[in-house]
Amino acid sequence: MDKPASGNDKPIEALLRIRVSQADAHYGGGLVAGAKIMEYFGDVATELCIRSDGDEGLFAAYESVEFKAPVYAGDFLEVRGRIVSKGRRSRKVELEAYKVITPEYHRGPSKARVLEEPILVATAKGTVVIPKE
Repeated sequence: MDKPASGNDKPIEALLRIRVSQADAHYGGGLVAGAKIMEYFGDVATELCIRSDGDEGLFAAYESVEFKAPVYAGDFLEVRGRIVSKGRRSRKVELEAYKVITPEYHRGPSKARVLEEPILVATAKGTVVIPKE
């Protein structure tokens, strides 16, 4: 039976900041495949497991994944995650990816701007497991 990860425990959270590279563009116009965002979600889940249990853990299942806005090469993302409940060996996680900086190539090859409001580009909920000792 899972129990909330909060209570007297400090919530376990992780944050990854990353610039999506040109090599990550998969489609025309520099569009990045959702699989790349899933990779970032996996990295954040790994950090959550390490912080919680001292082990990288393993993703067992995603209950939901939603892609909400496009991501392009050159965008900067913040990928956030938190453990929302803990079982004996399982951890329920919630993950979100936000676009926080976007290039403005029309102004010049190195021009970019910080977005006034981050744009939610993807969310996911899933379960990670920690191996037995």
